[in-house]
Amino acid sequence: MIFSFKNEMPTSRTRLKYYICICGDSVPSANAKQLKPMKLYDIAAIGELNVDIILNGIESEPEIGKEKFAREMTVTLGSSTAIFAANAASLGSRVCFVGMIGRDSFGSLVRTSLEARGVDTRYLVEGSTPTGATICMNYGEDRANLTYQGSMDVMGFDDIDLTVFDNASHIHLSSLFMQSGLLRDIHRILDLAAAKGVTVSLDTQWDPLEKWALDYKSVLPKVTVFMPNEKELQALTGTSDLESAIAAVQPWLGCAMLLKCGSRGSILILKDGTRTVLPAFLNKDVVDAIGAGDSCNAGFVSAFVKGLPLEECQRTGNLTGAVNTTAAGGTGAFTSLDAVRKVCRERFGYEIKL
Repeated sequence: MIFSFKNEMPTSRTRLKYYICICGDSVPSANAKQLKPMKLYDIAAIGELNVDIILNGIESEPEIGKEKFAREMTVTLGSSTAIFAANAASLGSRVCFVGMIGRDSFGSLVRTSLEARGVDTRYLVEGSTPTGATICMNYGEDRANLTYQGSMDVMGFDDIDLTVFDNASHIHLSSLFMQSGLLRDIHRILDLAAAKGVTVSLDTQWDPLEKWALDYKSVLPKVTVFMPNEKELQALTGTSDLESAIAAVQPWLGCAMLLKCGSRGSILILKDGTRTVLPAFLNKDVVDAIGAGDSCNAGFVSAFVKGLPLEECQRTGNLTGAVNTTAAGGTGAFTSLDAVRKVCRERFGYEIKL
């Protein structure tokens, strides 16, 4: 059952009360007298940074020893966590980024791109390892990626300025399997977040090595909202069907799971097993689907930190995921909140609640 608060502004205090109400002790609790009325950031995004080199209009799949043509190329801010952060900021959230970049032109592009979207970059660390890059080859609604990890694979807990845990209300983590340092130190991050009363969302993303070396039974109880897609959930749990995968993680959920199902929408699953199934907002003229899942995350978490009911967070995520497909790249459609509102209204017939 989902409760709502009437006649209360969605401050950090009421948001914490709200999610303790629906999730029990899984949300980091604190004595009301200890809660700060406002923090510097709504969201701290902790994760990988790279540029995306996006190829569209590819004549056919690559073949060894042969050269193929693409009709279009875009070089832009990449990485799942960066797309999430940029789009959450465009949706009105106060966002900072914790990540590592190289001292190179790609690193400069990443920093300036985040800042242009209103993301605070004071927590970025510059290292000697080059900034990562992903070549994205688009084929309709599907794609193939080739990634050089670079500095994203270097950063660990000891590289993080720990004041971010005091300054942020919520932490979003993504792409753990591309970041061996963060994967190694995941419990240190989650434990400090809990100690500071900070809520956490996690989207592991796909494991390129397909080892899935994450003990979800120990990690998920420390995560407020788990945000996988169907294929990732089945791979993580080692199950052959979706219902078995859901059953495997449900007892270990900290609060809720947003299960992303592509063009079929999403399923919100609470710790007690309650489900809400919402259809997708379908775009008939998809430009590309790069970052659609990250944009869904951005919408959900932006609604979450504003204290909206979980079902409205889910609906907002479905909507922003669809908005993503109306422009090239993961951030192209998110130039401003007003621009997103216009797309929501004109393309999908819905007024976003942010």
